[in-house]
Amino acid sequence: MEKMLHAAPVHATLPECFIFPADKLPQAKATSGAVSLPIIDLSLGRDEVRRAILDAGKEIGFFQACIVVNHGVSLEAMRDMEAVCQEFFALPQEDKAGLYSEDAGKATRIYSSTMFDTGAEKYWRDCLRLACSFPDVGDSPSGWPDKPARLREVVERFTVQTRGLGMQILRLLCEGLGLRPDYLEGDISGGDVVLHVNHYPPCPDPTATLGLPPHCDRNLLTLLVPSMVRGLEVAYKGDWIKVDPVPGAFVVNFGCQLEVVTNGVLKSIEHRVMTNLGVARTTVATFIMPTTDCLIGPAAEFLSDDNPPAYRTLTFGEFKRIYSVVKLGSSLNLTTNLKDVQKEL
Repeated sequence: MEKMLHAAPVHATLPECFIFPADKLPQAKATSGAVSLPIIDLSLGRDEVRRAILDAGKEIGFFQACIVVNHGVSLEAMRDMEAVCQEFFALPQEDKAGLYSEDAGKATRIYSSTMFDTGAEKYWRDCLRLACSFPDVGDSPSGWPDKPARLREVVERFTVQTRGLGMQILRLLCEGLGLRPDYLEGDISGGDVVLHVNHYPPCPDPTATLGLPPHCDRNLLTLLVPSMVRGLEVAYKGDWIKVDPVPGAFVVNFGCQLEVVTNGVLKSIEHRVMTNLGVARTTVATFIMPTTDCLIGPAAEFLSDDNPPAYRTLTFGEFKRIYSVVKLGSSLNLTTNLKDVQKEL
């Protein structure tokens, strides 16, 4: 537990293990100013929403990230989730010590840095990982924190509503892409819903480190409650753009499995997290996951003699094992371009 960043009351200097050489901070400065990602109002007509989801990706590039409002997740559920997560990280250290683990296979744990294999690289982030089983959330893995007392109730209510939003977006994507509406239901979205409560304490030198490395999400779909403190940056036209969050909205981005299923029509876009000097930042990422043994490859609807499969068909478990290493490189997409990586396998 002493390895947790938030366990220290204040960090006067940046520990050596978090400092990256200048040449390993890829394009460290983002474009000036923040960018408001396309805002999609899900209360509009179905055809309009379906077009907007696809157009949002085209406008930003490669169907990357979009912000969703009027999404069916109650503001109360979102606010309660944000509040209880902040309460958790403010608990005395002895109330969290039993949750600390460096075992990436544990469904419930608190840890520091990142879940990826990064070698010796350390990142300025603490994380509470929780997994929720579906359809019966009550059967979620044991070992959840028992403090704050309302955590389980709040997390379960939030996760049920957020997964419902994710499934709605996946159905709309299927319709817009010419797939049957339930193509992305079943095992491909039927794994545990995993939540990462990310906590980024104030950093004594934000110019020398990152909160998370440039990476793509390996799952199907990610929905992020982003915090009003800026930090998320997204790869865009060979540069990084700062994401300007919108109150009460989710940031939604496509995972690698959507790129594979659509044979590259949709792209899983690289993103990273910056740190800041003065304010702690807490976000909640909800990952819609396939089951471990789900076999995933390009759908027949995206294949032809002129457009053969660009990706291997793998189980989700195999995919996670192969794509488990993320390290800083000198250019965007160096470590996460799926097509190029798969050609080398």
